[in-house]
Amino acid sequence: MTFATYEKKGRVAVVTLNRPESRNAIATQQDCDDLSAALRRANDDREINAVVLTGAGKSFCAGGDLKAIRERTGIGPREEPDDTRANYRRGVHSVIRALADVEVATIAAINGHAIGLGLDIGILCDIRIAGASAKMASSFVKVGIIPGDGGAWILTNAIGASRAAELVLTGDTIDAEEAVRFGLVSRVVPDEQLLDEALKLAERVAVNPPRSIRLAKRLLREAQHGRLSDVLELSAAFQALAHETADHKEAVNAFTEKRTPKFTGA
Repeated sequence: MTFATYEKKGRVAVVTLNRPESRNAIATQQDCDDLSAALRRANDDREINAVVLTGAGKSFCAGGDLKAIRERTGIGPREEPDDTRANYRRGVHSVIRALADVEVATIAAINGHAIGLGLDIGILCDIRIAGASAKMASSFVKVGIIPGDGGAWILTNAIGASRAAELVLTGDTIDAEEAVRFGLVSRVVPDEQLLDEALKLAERVAVNPPRSIRLAKRLLREAQHGRLSDVLELSAAFQALAHETADHKEAVNAFTEKRTPKFTGA
C-alpha cells in the first residue's frame, strides 16, 4: 500500500498520508519516495491549481518512525555518520524539496498530531488550517536530535526567529489555538469540518488563472528572503508575462461584460 494517496477533485489534488495505524509516521525511504512522487504528480498536472495535504485517520503525521530510527533501518541513522548524512539527503530532504518545488498553491489540513518532520511538512505548505484537536511540536530535542529536515529554516520563515527558537529549543507541544497565536496556522475549524474547509479554500484558489497562481506563488516564495529591489524587478518581469496570457484578457473581458470568466490556462 502506497504511503501517499492521490485524488483529483476538479482542479484540486488531495494528497493523503495513508498509514493511520502508525499515525502516518514516515518510516522508510519508500515512504519518502511515495510522498515525493505524489507531490511531483500534482505539480506536473497542468489541470491542477491547488493541493490539499492531509493525513488519514486521527493524525496528520507523527514525524519519523522512532522504531525504525532505533533499529537504524529507516529514514534516519545508519552505521556511519557519512551514511546517515547521505540517508537524510536521499529521503527526508527529497520530500522537503519536492514540497518546496510545487508551483501551485499547497494547503495543509492538519488533523490531530503534527510532530517533528510531520510539523515541518505541514508548515512548508503555503496555507495551513487545523482541526480543533490538532497538536503540534518540533520535538527533535526531546529525543536527542535536531531538525534534520530543514525545520530551522522552515519554522523561522513561517513564524519568525524567536517563536521558532521557542518551539525548537523546548520541544514543547502546543494545541491548535496556540498554533494560531504563533502563526503556524491561519485558522482552526471543527475536526469534522477540516477537510471540507480545506477543499473549499483550495477551490477558491483553483478557480483563478493557472499561470497567475504559479507566478504569484513563486513571487511570494522569493519575497520571503529577497530584497525589495529584487522583488520589484521580479514582479515587473512576472507581470509582463501575465499581461500577455489569454486568461488575463479573458478576465478583463469577463469583468467588463459582467459574466463569469472561463480560464483555459493559456
